[in-house]
Amino acid sequence: MPIHLSIKNVPDHIAKQLRRRAAKNHRSLQGELLVILEETVKREKKLTPLELIAELRASGLRTGAESTKIVRTERDGR
Repeated sequence: MPIHLSIKNVPDHIAKQLRRRAAKNHRSLQGELLVILEETVKREKKLTPLELIAELRASGLRTGAESTKIVRTERDGR
């Protein structure tokens, strides 16, 4: 049976970001929060080595050279 949850005293900047994210994904704030909770709980599952490799490949990162470029770009942007 579903239960009702409530989050109190959410800072304005976080609420604003959540509303923007919900609008971008064409969801209500309630729907967006539920998706965030589902994704978070799902991530708690431990991945097998093959699942980890599949996720890495799906991320689009293909070679060490690409990862080096990303790290350098991030570092130089600071």
